[in-house]
Formats: sequence, structure tokens, C-alpha cells
Amino acid sequence: MSRVTDVRYVGYAVPDLEAEKAFYLDQWKLKLVAEENGLSYLATQGHDELYVVRLRQSDVRRVDVVALAADSRADVDALHVKVVTSGCKIIFEPRELESFGGGYGFRFFNPDGIEMEISCDVARGEARELEEREAVPEKISHVVFHSPQHKEITQWFINTLGFGLADWIGDFMSLIYCNTAHHRIAFLPGPPCLNHIAYDMPDVDEMMRGLKRLRRGGYDTVWGPGRHTAGDNTFAYFVTPAGFTVEYTSELETIDPDTWEPRTFTPAPDIMDQWGIGTGGPQTMPKPAPDAGLFQPSGV
Repeated sequence: MSRVTDVRYVGYAVPDLEAEKAFYLDQWKLKLVAEENGLSYLATQGHDELYVVRLRQSDVRRVDVVALAADSRADVDALHVKVVTSGCKIIFEPRELESFGGGYGFRFFNPDGIEMEISCDVARGEARELEEREAVPEKISHVVFHSPQHKEITQWFINTLGFGLADWIGDFMSLIYCNTAHHRIAFLPGPPCLNHIAYDMPDVDEMMRGLKRLRRGGYDTVWGPGRHTAGDNTFAYFVTPAGFTVEYTSELETIDPDTWEPRTFTPAPDIMDQWGIGTGGPQTMPKPAPDAGLFQPSGV
């Protein structure tokens, strides 16, 4: 079955490109791999995904695109057919991509109006062995969205893009997988927008060292450090200068997609955070608002 296999990158439009870029380079510890046509491309150092963040200057703060991976051109074509059949609006049909790294893919608006891309054959970057105490992220871990139809869009991702259901927390948060990671996408109720993007750290010690660097750099946690129950991953959430939430996480549970049985956790403070010792909580996270780019092609 043709399906999505991973998260590739997130593209943002921000009012202060230099401030956002400085955060990702100096605090978050990504690396700048290219700048062309007004776009800045940043990658993690521990994985060969060519880039994980794309930034551009804009008067309007918005998510430009969330890009997902497929294994082959045949998979891209098959997924395009499924997206069309589901009734979603196509931005452009499968074609050779002209963006940095090339590849083959298509774009569409998901049922909530967020622009998405599915692609394959994108050039790979350079990864290196991360050293102990560097405290830099390895790769994107997962993406969490708000949705006014969070149950329906969860099922859309399962039926259309080939995801599997990992867990529910009550009936308000779904976590879905597309490979052996417990989840790569999750949904919460709310207006259509991003909740956060998470990045895998090598282990909990490296996450805590990263937290130290960010706090010393003037970026305190809005929630954390802690450990979730669904996925069993550690977490620490921060807010970028443009107001987007990002997370350092580690030790995300791995699963066998062929045998995994979804669970439902009863909502409780110890479910959201097993440790319960960090600052803040869900109530201290930025309040969701509809993304400014809904059903409006980014054009880049």
C-alpha cells in the first residue's frame, strides 16, 4: 500500500527573518545549508534529511507548507490519486520539484486548509556523528496540529495517507504513526493551525543540556521538562521569536506497526506528564489561532 513514510520539513513565513534564523542557528542548533530566492534552508546535524526548516520574510506570519515523505514516484502518484479522491484541493499535481534539493512531488490543502507536500527523490544532506554533550537535535520527531474536526482529520490521515492509529488521550488527542516511531503526527481540538514541531535529541541528558543552553540564551520553557505517557517521550517546549512552538524530545517509543494495538488513556495530569516537576503545562502553551495561510497557496 502506498503511504507516507516520514516528516520532511516545515516551511514558515515570518515577520523578522533574521531573528527567526538566529534562533534556529544559535539556540536550537540547526545548520544553514542554503539561501536562495529569499528562502533560508536549515538542517539538523545528525540526520541526512536535506533540510527540516524553511524560512522566508513576510508581513504575514503563517505556515507555508508541511512536507511529508514517500518512498517512490509510484507512491507519490498513488497518494495523489487518493488525495484527489478524498475531495481535497490540489495546489499542483505530481511533477519535478524546482525547490532546493529537487525531487518529485505534489502539493494540496489538507481538509483544514493547511498546505502540505508529499515528495520523494529529494537530494540527501550530510549527517555526522553527534558527540556527547553537544546537545543538538538529530532530526524532526513529530508534528502536532490543532483541528476543528480533529477526529475526522485523524481518520482522513489514516484512510488517505496510510497512517496508523497509535493512541488516543481521552477523545481529544490522537497520535498516529507512519513508521516505527510511536507517532509522527498528532491532533488536538482547536482552530486549524500548528501546535508544535518536535525534534529528537539523542537522549534525555542531551535534551536537558539543550534546555540549559536555551534558558541561558533567554528562552525559557513554556512547559517542561517532563515525560508524556502516550509515546513515553520526554519533552521541553519553547517559543521562537515569531511565536511558533518547538519541542526538544527524546526516547520516543518505537513500535511494530504490524502488531501495535491502539490504546486510550484517561486524561489526567500524570498522563500528560509522568514526572510533574516541570514549569507550566498545556495551559501555558501559546493559545491556538487559525493559521493566516489557510487555503491560500504559499507560492513557494
